[in-house]
Amino acid sequence: MSQTIAILTGASRGLGAALARGLLSPGTHLVTLARHTDDDLTALASAHDVKLEQVAVDLADAQAAARVAERVFATLPRNATRYLLINNAGTVNPVANAAALNDPAAIGAAFNLNVTAVMLLTARFLAATQGLTAKRQIVNISSGAGRNPTAGWAVYCATKAALDMYTRVVNTEYREHGVQAVSLAPGVVDTGMQETIRSSSLESFPALARFQDLKASGKLSSPDAVAQRILALTERDDFGQTEIDDIRHYA
Repeated sequence: MSQTIAILTGASRGLGAALARGLLSPGTHLVTLARHTDDDLTALASAHDVKLEQVAVDLADAQAAARVAERVFATLPRNATRYLLINNAGTVNPVANAAALNDPAAIGAAFNLNVTAVMLLTARFLAATQGLTAKRQIVNISSGAGRNPTAGWAVYCATKAALDMYTRVVNTEYREHGVQAVSLAPGVVDTGMQETIRSSSLESFPALARFQDLKASGKLSSPDAVAQRILALTERDDFGQTEIDDIRHYA
């Protein structure tokens, strides 16, 4: 019997890769969903006596996300003591002034990845764990951008604001059934997303200099450090009491 069954999206790089490695504890059954599988993670899981399933999928494709969500949760064991869903996959693109947001495919892909895939996976998670006495936890990786407007990030801000509100609705519907959901801002983490931000044009992203300075001055948090704090938060007795949260509150 697995003590924890964890489902993690966006596990192939950045914060997701760090979270995947942080979840490699004996007795854990880890399912990762990402565009690419990770051979190093496979070797590490074997060394730590962790059951690992890696599913290659582009969650920006809503139909593919729906199929994978159905398949993963249809075979989920029901005898674990904890079920943990971490919706980490996300994109900051398209970065553009509101007047330049005229590509429906780019906008749709961002909403699919940042919002729709979360809803599809969460729906299957809730159904698959319904009636269990086990701990049921959901961590939606959000952003301060969902709580504060940033020029050039109309799509990113909108999707993260949607994620925050969706988390609140899940709690409204399922808290009394034992589900704990948190929409968690991870802070400014040294990942590929930050590289994408720093490669934006000043015209599209007026705050460009600030993010370049964060990197140059060493003020970005490491993915490993942030992942450790996120996973430690899920172990706390007060996890879920603050549904719209920021990991920087737990330094």
